[in-house]
Amino acid sequence: MGETYNLIIVGAGMAGLCAAAEAAAQGAAVLVLEKEADFGGSSLLSGRYMAFAGTDLQQQEGINDGSRFLVDDMLAVGQGKNETELVEAYGEHQLETYEWLVSKGVEFHKVQAVSGHSVPRGHTITPKQAIMALYRAAAGSGTVSFKTGASVKRLRKDENGRVSHVIFEHGGQTETATAENGVLLTSGGFSRSEDLLQNFAPHLSGAIRIGGKGNVGDGIKLASEQGAWLRDFPYLKGTYGFHPSADGPRKSQALAFYKGAIIINKFAERFVNESISYKLIGTEALVQPDGITYQIWDQAVMDQGVPGDALYDFEKLVALGLIEQADSVEILAEIIEVPAEQLKATINEYNRDIQNGRDQKFGRSTLTHYFGTPAPIGNAPFYAMRTTVAMLATYAGVSVDPSAQVLNAFNEPIEGLYAAGEIAGGFHGAGYMTGSSLGKAAIFGRIAVQTALKKQAVL
Repeated sequence: MGETYNLIIVGAGMAGLCAAAEAAAQGAAVLVLEKEADFGGSSLLSGRYMAFAGTDLQQQEGINDGSRFLVDDMLAVGQGKNETELVEAYGEHQLETYEWLVSKGVEFHKVQAVSGHSVPRGHTITPKQAIMALYRAAAGSGTVSFKTGASVKRLRKDENGRVSHVIFEHGGQTETATAENGVLLTSGGFSRSEDLLQNFAPHLSGAIRIGGKGNVGDGIKLASEQGAWLRDFPYLKGTYGFHPSADGPRKSQALAFYKGAIIINKFAERFVNESISYKLIGTEALVQPDGITYQIWDQAVMDQGVPGDALYDFEKLVALGLIEQADSVEILAEIIEVPAEQLKATINEYNRDIQNGRDQKFGRSTLTHYFGTPAPIGNAPFYAMRTTVAMLATYAGVSVDPSAQVLNAFNEPIEGLYAAGEIAGGFHGAGYMTGSSLGKAAIFGRIAVQTALKKQAVL
């Protein structure tokens, strides 16, 4: 049956590499199978944020935060559709995981206010640096083997009904490896699978596809064959904030609306509360006429740009020709081909409401979630970016418990099978909090290993 390991990990993104580094620290013999030529997957395409609370970076900024506040925000953003036990497990392990990541060489640069958080809690990383630091931590142990270009085809159970055999193709050959402690699926979602998207999320047909090219849902199929139950598919949503050119080599995006911009359709009318989750904004954007929407802002918002930040480097987008600029609202409207009088009326109505303390049309009272205070848009020059919805990550998948064990339809663990990262459902619920995807990948990747290695003594 080929070689035997304590643990086999399928996928080498954030979840898989955190799991590999955790297993390496415990001296376990591990095989990591990655079907692409390089590590990272969709983790490399992320917005670079990880959601942690009570960290040294927050303390340096005088931000009062803690796990309870983080958990409460997650449940609020998920609209009560999250599995509370999963979110509570995130809260219990989040700070120690942040400190563990730092100990493994992952560099955190600063803290930003991002979607769904009541305080600045988006801890910024450089994904490539984080991925390579975790890889080095795992590979340096000498107990972890990596195979790239290795496509897993099927999982099989042993005579005791435990998932233990992995059949994969590598170098033109079909191989089988055995896992004594378990198989951990960290293979991502299905944002690149037209078949699965058409079956589970036909309402997202208008969203551009920009997820990791290997994210075609093969891990979900592998788990389903072993009896895994699926979660959260009714809540699948695209991500708002990308320039339409993001389906090319450059994934350009801007979330100027979380700094105070408004969002309009082709008729220059607002259609949403700009402070809510960009997943929820995306749902509204997809049903606008011809799918055309713009972010509109002024110099005061422009001055809040963050150089080098994936979401807030507005000047870079201007240099790339993706943001339009004009000295007056009328000229800006002409450039982006929306009705000038209506754009002026929309901005004037918004400014009047904000100055009076409440947005009468959509109830906006903050910049993002419960944080920040909107300001009128009136300081020339004015800016616009055509913005669309993208399928970057799916955030729906197999059912898991707080120990990262995959569950069947009767809420029972499937022996020997674990899942972490984007493949796991039940965590986000009906909304999405920025940074929680990479955060849950790291946290539950480690938890899965800790659970698996306790199930059977490492030899």
